[in-house]
Amino acid sequence: MLFTLAWRNIWRNKRRSLITIMAVSFAVTFSLFMRSMQIGFYARMIDNVVSFYTGYLQIQAPGYQEKQSLDESFIPRDSLLLELSATRRVTVTAPRLESFALVSAGDMTDGTVVIGIDPNAENALTGLRKQVITGRYLEVDDRGILLAEGLANYLKVNVGDEVVLLSTGYHGISAAGKCEVVGIVRFPSPDLNARMAYLALPYAQWFYGAEGRLTSVAVMIEDQRFLEPVVAELEQLLGQQYDVVTWETMMPEMVQYIEFDNVSGIIIMILLYVIVGMGVLGTMLMMTMERTREFGMLVAVGMKKGLLRGILIVESALLSLNGALLGAAMAVPFLIYFRIHPIMLSGSYAEIMHEYGLEPILPFSMQPSIFIEQTSIVFLIALAASFYPLFRVSRLQAVEAMRGEV
Repeated sequence: MLFTLAWRNIWRNKRRSLITIMAVSFAVTFSLFMRSMQIGFYARMIDNVVSFYTGYLQIQAPGYQEKQSLDESFIPRDSLLLELSATRRVTVTAPRLESFALVSAGDMTDGTVVIGIDPNAENALTGLRKQVITGRYLEVDDRGILLAEGLANYLKVNVGDEVVLLSTGYHGISAAGKCEVVGIVRFPSPDLNARMAYLALPYAQWFYGAEGRLTSVAVMIEDQRFLEPVVAELEQLLGQQYDVVTWETMMPEMVQYIEFDNVSGIIIMILLYVIVGMGVLGTMLMMTMERTREFGMLVAVGMKKGLLRGILIVESALLSLNGALLGAAMAVPFLIYFRIHPIMLSGSYAEIMHEYGLEPILPFSMQPSIFIEQTSIVFLIALAASFYPLFRVSRLQAVEAMRGEV
């Protein structure tokens, strides 16, 4: 009976009800649009770093993460890669020897990250072979070098040219050599595109005087949500011999940026929620004033105030629910489109993002949690606005209400 009465009451004044529903639906659509863009942007940032560089986690020698020195490298036990590959949720592992070097060509010199890789394992983890835009990919026994496009452009070199590497190797030995550029790779992240160079792992170990040694084993897992259980399982499996380091630990600047930007986004969302709440409250106020005489008459003929309050709650719930569902339905086509065709930034906005080492693109996320979260929040805010008419009904005097004195 409550549902039937509430539903009929809603459509007695279609204009008022439609205004309320559209206000709620607009709020849901806008909040979904903003939150989807924000979460999608974070996911793209993480994916760029994880997929093209760090992996979701790395196995390192104790102390390497703090010192980042070849002296903290390790000789892996024979079964390490097999143990990692056999761990649940782990999809790919890639051994690396990573260090820093000055790379020169002609009059140009730049500092770069040099990573010794197993070409096949690295390609399985990061898809590095697909990033080659000129030349060829590394072979296992290669003595050439693979340069990122931005670094190659800065040095003014191309495939077939030679570059000189100068660095410090294991236990402080001098490391210097000449390498032919066999290929150039392009990364979507401007930061990675400006500072990466790759050598085949055996040659890198020889160059740095670190034969048989690794600085890390990069590990890719099925999904970010499995990170914590995989870390716990690996820590138990590997014991104190190795450190299990997550991408958050390796990239604290990115974590801080995401947290800061997320707070600013939440503040904007709160402002939106306040506007929505005030809009719905205004509609409820108007509805209550228009129906004061009606409420007084219903109480006068014997309707209990508790029943009347129940009808108002159901009315508010139906209005809010319809608005929330309509808003979600309106948002889905736009979000699907922008998920497939993300917004490409240009001009000053693109330049700013390049300066921060970010890809100038705004992708969107379709995580179900975003829809559940935003739809529920706006629904509850709209429902909370119904407390005003409930308060008025509780203090209602039938005679005064019918005279229009309340």
